[in-house]
Amino acid sequence: MSFGLPSLKVKPEHVSNIKPQEGPFGVPSPLVAGMAATKSKLGMSHPIEISERNYHLNQEKMNMAMLRNIQGLHAPLKLTMEMKFTSKVGHLPFLQRSNFQHDVLTAKHLDIGFEDILNTPELCEVAGQPHAVVERSLGIL
Repeated sequence: MSFGLPSLKVKPEHVSNIKPQEGPFGVPSPLVAGMAATKSKLGMSHPIEISERNYHLNQEKMNMAMLRNIQGLHAPLKLTMEMKFTSKVGHLPFLQRSNFQHDVLTAKHLDIGFEDILNTPELCEVAGQPHAVVERSLGIL
């Protein structure tokens, strides 16, 4: 039975047969094409790479589609509006921006990632006196 609703299942993306220009040893020469050009021509290095790169985007699309199907159009609109507002919330320039409110709305606060361990405020190289930083941001200094 179909109600004409979009599918919630993520469709896999496949890269077509892309063959990089090969050098004399069978691999692209980074001296000629550059490192970035070589990586972009190779496509994906692992079959799951594209899926992992788009994981949060696909998860958000699926959640919005489920909300729209279950609760109606107002739920995804309200959630999108709240996420937009959280990105515009100001903060003091001498404090690190944590984006905790946005993480709670997107449920990223439940995941432990690279930035949770190696992005701590104690390891921040840019630290200054709070008064001087605020005065500089206001254009007083």
